[in-house]
Amino acid sequence: MSVCNNVKIDQQSSELNYLRQAPKQWCESSEKPITYAPKEETIFLSGGLTLLQDRLIEAALRSLGYNFIALPEPDFDAFRTGKAYGNKAQCNPTYFTVGNLVKYLIDLRDKHGLDSEEIVRRYVYITAGGCGPCRFGMYITEYKKALRDAGFEGFRITSFDHEKGIFQGDAIETQLIDYTPTFFIRLIKAVVIGDLLNIAGYQMRPYETTEGATDAALTQCRKLFSDAFLRGKSLPLTLLKARKLLKKVPLDRSLKKPKVMITGEFWASLTEGDGNYGLYRFLESEGAECIPQPVLNRLMLSIWEAKEANEKQKDLPSHKTIDFSYAKKRFLIGLAQKAVIWHVNLYTKLLGIDYRLPDMDKLARLAEQYFTLECNGGEGHLEVAHLIEAVKENLAHLVISVKPFGCMPSSGVSDGVQSLVTAHFPEANFLAVETSGEGAANFYSRVQMALFKAKEKLSK
Repeated sequence: MSVCNNVKIDQQSSELNYLRQAPKQWCESSEKPITYAPKEETIFLSGGLTLLQDRLIEAALRSLGYNFIALPEPDFDAFRTGKAYGNKAQCNPTYFTVGNLVKYLIDLRDKHGLDSEEIVRRYVYITAGGCGPCRFGMYITEYKKALRDAGFEGFRITSFDHEKGIFQGDAIETQLIDYTPTFFIRLIKAVVIGDLLNIAGYQMRPYETTEGATDAALTQCRKLFSDAFLRGKSLPLTLLKARKLLKKVPLDRSLKKPKVMITGEFWASLTEGDGNYGLYRFLESEGAECIPQPVLNRLMLSIWEAKEANEKQKDLPSHKTIDFSYAKKRFLIGLAQKAVIWHVNLYTKLLGIDYRLPDMDKLARLAEQYFTLECNGGEGHLEVAHLIEAVKENLAHLVISVKPFGCMPSSGVSDGVQSLVTAHFPEANFLAVETSGEGAANFYSRVQMALFKAKEKLSK
């Protein structure tokens, strides 16, 4: 046998010995067996959208027979809890959402007397999963790490892929929830109605003549819709009742208010609490009208991305012959798009508010010169497109991009791509701001300076 062959055999033997002695690969599992509560005794937790939407989702899922509780709005205590039990160098949404769940469970244990074993046995957290160019794909692992360190090892988390909508696969971590089309249709209806009520609030609150009247009317509307979900009442009729409540709020539309469009990273631009320093209420207190980017925009983007991906597959060599999977996907995507548009248009008319769904093809054309449309992680090209549209069509006096400190996708867009956009559109009043859980004074100061420019544009 040659020397070379001897060396090769020795190397293989050494590698085999190493593999035998190496510790087993780590996996996310509890060291001790846990007897979980049956489905009918299980309590489901979730949250993360606006407070109004979370309450409507709570009612919608309770109407399907689930014992569902919407978590409270994440605050700075939740942020600090997330930093205490989570990994280092995470972004704000991770700390706020993970900390909010851990804080809620700690309160159940320390303030309400439930022991950790009972909490682990009976409670489940529902969240969206998926991959992307940011830490969102690691959220579930972060939840489990923080829960284990806080004394809730074995706590169950069930997830669905946020990009698949009502067409989920079988890779569900628990079988406690039936992720059926009925589940997602009920969920989407709650989100859509919550979006429209939030939009109505932002359009009305700056012009109300009695402070707090809009919020009081929205609270009544939320109770109406919660009751409608729980009792199986007609949602269109409930929308008409909500319209009457909103019409009773006295408004003075002669007031001149600068319009501020809020965009950026999904969670940071959506939340209404400490996650973005209460940006919406701060702007309203400074005399502005806010234009939010509702969850509907992200839903329409997901449908648009699915349609584009399916069309690209048609041109692959395997699709040269008749492909029924392509035709089926095209039909289902088109059906989903038409269903969303029909329901949103109907609900908007019944509620009596001024809102139009974004034209995704038009936004793509606006952004394609500056942003690769195939890069579909996070908010994709929407942030770029919204700024250009706001300038070209004079939709807002100021566009603010809100992102968590260290958010890779949004930072790459708002700090990079948008620099080129604003160079081509010098009349744009654009501000990119970061939230870090601290530093509110600097955040407010920058917003006030940009808002001063917006007020000057309004006066001209």
